[in-house]
Amino acid sequence: MAIDESVLAELEKRRNEALASGGPERLAKRHEQGRLGARERLDQLYAAHTFQEFGLHAQSQTRHFGMADKKLPTDGVITGVGYVDGRPVAGFSQDFMVAGGSLGKVHAQKICTLMDHAGKGGMPIVGFNDSGGARIQDGVESMSGYGQVFNRNVLLSGVVPQIAVIAGPCAGGAAYSPALMDFLIMTRSSAHMFICGPEVIRAATGQITTMDEIGSAEAHARVSGNIHFVAEDDAHAIAITRELLSYLPANNMVDPPHQFDDELTLADDESIEQVLPADAKSAFDVKEVITRVTDDGRFLEVQADFAGNLVVGFGRIDGIVVGVVANQPMVKAGTLDIDASDKGARFIRFCNAFNIPIVSFVDVPGFMPGVQQEKGGIIRHGAKMLFAYGATTVPKLTVIMRKAYGGAYLAMCSRDMGADLVLAWPTAEIAVMGAEGAVNILYRGELEEAEDKAARRAELVDEYRDAFASPYMSAGLTFVHDVIEPRRTKSALSLGLRSMLSKREARPPKKHGNIPL
Repeated sequence: MAIDESVLAELEKRRNEALASGGPERLAKRHEQGRLGARERLDQLYAAHTFQEFGLHAQSQTRHFGMADKKLPTDGVITGVGYVDGRPVAGFSQDFMVAGGSLGKVHAQKICTLMDHAGKGGMPIVGFNDSGGARIQDGVESMSGYGQVFNRNVLLSGVVPQIAVIAGPCAGGAAYSPALMDFLIMTRSSAHMFICGPEVIRAATGQITTMDEIGSAEAHARVSGNIHFVAEDDAHAIAITRELLSYLPANNMVDPPHQFDDELTLADDESIEQVLPADAKSAFDVKEVITRVTDDGRFLEVQADFAGNLVVGFGRIDGIVVGVVANQPMVKAGTLDIDASDKGARFIRFCNAFNIPIVSFVDVPGFMPGVQQEKGGIIRHGAKMLFAYGATTVPKLTVIMRKAYGGAYLAMCSRDMGADLVLAWPTAEIAVMGAEGAVNILYRGELEEAEDKAARRAELVDEYRDAFASPYMSAGLTFVHDVIEPRRTKSALSLGLRSMLSKREARPPKKHGNIPL
């Protein structure tokens, strides 16, 4: 029996109404502003013709407070599953052209249904946030909807990767769902995110501020550290999303997308030895080391604008996906401070949750000294690094390039903190503190009596380095597995990674540890 043409016509009519969103004129205005529509964002994320939409015909049944007979196509959010590089990815995109993308009961139900589907199917979630916030007409049901979304963010944390793209307004309670996700990407000029806007802050506290100061991508990338990537526009945000997904596994039960070659590349790289300056006190850019070790020099840095004294990000070493954690001597001499500790600990815990090996490059003189650091809780924040590395069971490889002093040496994943392979360059110094400081403390009396204090101090510094800070001393005590030429770094890491991919490590049974937040 053939289907009546009127039935198919009705389906086509309803589909076109849902697809129309805010209409072609409003969409054209968005294009003039350099912004994409909600559906266009998903179209650019996914491979052509692979998007399977959920809830195209869903609409709120609200019939009061000015909403009577008002149609809300897709209820202001598009949800479904499509394919990115051949792998399924769940996605939702809030539609600001429909009721300001406001979240009501049905809107929340659609997002929650998608998140449940992603959890069961074990696939990443990408959410495009572009919403005026809670739908006032839905009253407490809108707040309930936010609670249901937040709860699923938490339930899926560590189960599937969650990526939020802030592509428009994201204010008040709406900001907490992205905050609960793993990575936040924010467009530079068309988005803002805050809990209380400038007017509310002024009314409540008398402080005068601007949206750029508290809610812009620049503010969140450099000052608050709330976001991980700044995108120039929607297209750039989607490109970052796709690149980020290329390093991540679909879920916590599978391996990352390694790209193994039949044979290892074990050639020396002499150029890496040109990175280190002759003067041990001079700074160098650790990213030059990272890009020489990663395949084709490709390295996706995470939170590049925040806490620059610690560099974190993703790359591949002979095809193996790795998370990189590295001290940056170019910023604050590579010390660990409050922000760097928070940044590092979060990244380390993400890698552990999703089976991504961690490679640490060490050149750290210690934790950042200072009254504000002490008052701000550097003890508590620094302990997060220790906790994160100590709780991590994925393969952990450490390369000590130069300084590795005191508690910061441990906080950068020493052997005692669970490193599976510790390599040191001949330029490494591993000690309680720097040689100059140690000599000033240990030989104060002798220096005061010396005729040529500067010459005697230099002699004692050299003696201290040889006796107490030499990498060979640490290697002799088995704290370092091997001392290698810098040129051998990539090949040594490649061999170590391959041998540890099948790592298994039993831990005491417990619900979870209590990280010092």
